[in-house]
Amino acid sequence: MTRIFFLGLGHMGGGMAANLVKAGFDVDGFDPNPAMVARAADAGVIALDTADGFATADVVMSSLPGPVQVASVGLEDDGLLETVRPGTSWIDLSTNDLETARRLATHAAGKHVTLIDAPVSGGPEGAEAGTLSVYIGGPAEAVQKHWSIFEAIGATIDHLGDHGAGYVAKIAQVTLCYTQTITLIEALMLGVKGGVAPAKMLELIQNSAGSSYVADTYGPEIVAGTYDPSFSIHLAAKDMRLAMEMAASVGADLPFMARVAERYAETERRYGSAAPHLLAAQITETDNGHIFHEEQS
Repeated sequence: MTRIFFLGLGHMGGGMAANLVKAGFDVDGFDPNPAMVARAADAGVIALDTADGFATADVVMSSLPGPVQVASVGLEDDGLLETVRPGTSWIDLSTNDLETARRLATHAAGKHVTLIDAPVSGGPEGAEAGTLSVYIGGPAEAVQKHWSIFEAIGATIDHLGDHGAGYVAKIAQVTLCYTQTITLIEALMLGVKGGVAPAKMLELIQNSAGSSYVADTYGPEIVAGTYDPSFSIHLAAKDMRLAMEMAASVGADLPFMARVAERYAETERRYGSAAPHLLAAQITETDNGHIFHEEQS
């Protein structure tokens, strides 16, 4: 049986690790947050420190905040690539940039480690349900060898090409979510300033040609003023920053996306890194003098 070491047991990683256990894999895990480790242990994950986990794994899976953390884990002197056995596979589920991906791939090849990028989309609810979308980049033979792992965590699985293709696809598709969030708040604002109640305007959008996952899932959070605390503005702003860096790397001119990236960066500066990501919408509410949840009461 393949032994998996899962690094990063947070909102996304914890759900994925639990589903791997349900699928019959032997799963060890680590997270710096003891509460996340305890939750994973309740699901059958065995807690190990990183050194022991790397050394005993057939497959290492990582779900980390971003490129800085992925590079640190992979390239530090006593890190993953210096500790795992030759022949180990590393499946990185994080959102990463192309420069870091290329550095890691080169170093991994020198250590006879197979690196597969497999970032995911679908949120914590998808991670818990095992219904994530998985965007895979890496050598076909290795990807096929580990297909049952991807089936344990995802419902939509796509092998998109060589290493790096998964990272590109994840960034490209997630930018649409953030862009739709900003345009949703502006559509709501236009209706509200014209005299339509916020909840009614959202209902109309949800039943129009402009309906979307964002309108259905994030619209109620915006109108209620809860702003979805499950995902931070820091992570959203990071994703948009990576998108603009990737656009520059591949020579894509994306002026509208650049403006959306600026809005998320401004939101993080204004409200702090731990703030909910949908506070990007509240900037529009504040600038227009209409805070939707205050108008509901």
